[in-house]
Amino acid sequence: MFWRKNTPHFNLDDAEQRQAKINELRAALGPLSARGVKYCNESCLIRYLEARNWNVDRSRKMLEESLKWRLAKRPEDVRWPDVSVEAETGKLYRANFTDREGKTVVVMRPAKKNTSSHEGQLQYLIYTLENAMLSLPEHQEKVVWLVDFTGWTRAHANPIKTSSECISVVQNHYPERLSIAFMLNAPKVFELSFKVLKVFIDQKSVQKLNFVYKENEESMKMIYNHIDPEVLPVEFGGKNNVVYNHEDYSKLMTKDDIKTASFWATDVDMS
Repeated sequence: MFWRKNTPHFNLDDAEQRQAKINELRAALGPLSARGVKYCNESCLIRYLEARNWNVDRSRKMLEESLKWRLAKRPEDVRWPDVSVEAETGKLYRANFTDREGKTVVVMRPAKKNTSSHEGQLQYLIYTLENAMLSLPEHQEKVVWLVDFTGWTRAHANPIKTSSECISVVQNHYPERLSIAFMLNAPKVFELSFKVLKVFIDQKSVQKLNFVYKENEESMKMIYNHIDPEVLPVEFGGKNNVVYNHEDYSKLMTKDDIKTASFWATDVDMS
């Protein structure tokens, strides 16, 4: 008589079981480059495990794909001069304010699109994500997205190839990095585009998307619950008169490039 082997039930709240999964994933990855070791810290392993419901094999495959992607794209080596042209209109940037918990806020304004370069836009997205992650306080893992559609028309829409690849990069190589996203003033015409794009977005992320409108006080409360209106710019429904200034942002990113280079410096010759 054959007895079926019982698979132990994984309890997410059990610290010992969680640590065992983390250790198992670390061991399953095998030897890593110096940059790989730095990237695959415990917080990183947890994010990939969470993205794959703590299935070690699926998490390993996902993480290995990210390591291959990072080796090919080398996102940590992208610098401001490589992407600054994409930022001239302020279509995407790390905000100079945070949410109420100190999380980094990334602002996207699709109507400010200024280039049609697929690679350029993708590289700038990657640069912004890397910068946003490095700017997070130690106790924070996720960022807030504020997407302002004011002035957006179909003419501003990216080709499906660019949009789907951007979504793919965010989902597959920056998993569990989204806290919440606010889609501000999205026009009705965007709903058609969103229905197409939604098939590329995982369900967990879709549930974090919130459509809000400046003229609707109730919907704006969702933003205010996360971002103090005193620091939120007026153009997004807040009380802060600050606006994007490309010259000032360039100075900030130039300084941040030094921090990025310093963070990876000890690994340059070993990766």
